[in-house]
Amino acid sequence: MRVVVGLLLLLLGLCGSGAQGEAGGLGEVAEINQNTDPKHAAEESTEQTTKQTTCDIWTELRALRDMVVELNVHVELLQRENSVQATELLSLESRLTSSESKTSDLEKENADLQTRLNSSESRIDQLERENAVQATELVSLESRLTSSESKTSDLEKENADLQTRLSSSESRIDQLERENAEKPKVAFYTALTDAGTLGPYNTDITLKYSKVFTNIGNAYNPSTGFFTAPVKGVYNLQFTVMGYNAGNTAVYVYKNTQKIMANWEQNNNGVPEYFTNSLVLELTAGDEIHLVLRSGHYIFDNSNNYSTFSGSLLFTL
Repeated sequence: MRVVVGLLLLLLGLCGSGAQGEAGGLGEVAEINQNTDPKHAAEESTEQTTKQTTCDIWTELRALRDMVVELNVHVELLQRENSVQATELLSLESRLTSSESKTSDLEKENADLQTRLNSSESRIDQLERENAVQATELVSLESRLTSSESKTSDLEKENADLQTRLSSSESRIDQLERENAEKPKVAFYTALTDAGTLGPYNTDITLKYSKVFTNIGNAYNPSTGFFTAPVKGVYNLQFTVMGYNAGNTAVYVYKNTQKIMANWEQNNNGVPEYFTNSLVLELTAGDEIHLVLRSGHYIFDNSNNYSTFSGSLLFTL
């Protein structure tokens, strides 16, 4: 730009010098025309040539001036463009600074994200391994669970069956308990006397077993020697008779007024003799059982309870 300005100044200076020479040349031509001296004919020709050259220079100067004007216009345009570009450059520099700062921040953020990503990927690998182990354990647990559920189902069925059987058993137990509660309990055990020998007598006598050890249901009466059946059923009755001195021992068993058993033992040696017998009888309520000592015979008992009478209800009918 400075070179162009310098060139323009030089051309302007030349233009000024040429204008002065042209003015002087015109005056001289006038003088030559007046004198019309042949001597100066060659000079006149030279001056005309110079004049022509000067005109060409002015033409070029005008062209250069136009060029300078154009250059000035172009320079102004360039200056305006430079100003706009400078403004844009400042804006771009600001944006570049902001972009570089943001880029730096993003690089830091990317570095942090990369670190987190690496940590996350490492954690993912660890979790995948753990999940693989857990998947294996899960398959095993599912298998065990299936087996356990199957076994549980079987046990539930078995428990249901046992519960049904238990309910039935409990119901049966309740029924039996009620039946047993309702069923009369009959059992007795007695001994004859502490007096020693009884008999012989001239007539049959009813034996009264006065020592009562057991009398559940109070079916035996020691005052009369009679056992009275409280309910219809099957009864088990048993007696033991002892003879001590020489002589005969005989006992009858009566059901009501009917003799249903006779027992006899002969003792000729003067040593103790025993006999035991038992009966299973079907009795109706009110039937009576008693033992009778036959006339002319005897029986022995003392505190050792050698001669006894007992019985119990087996079951009702």
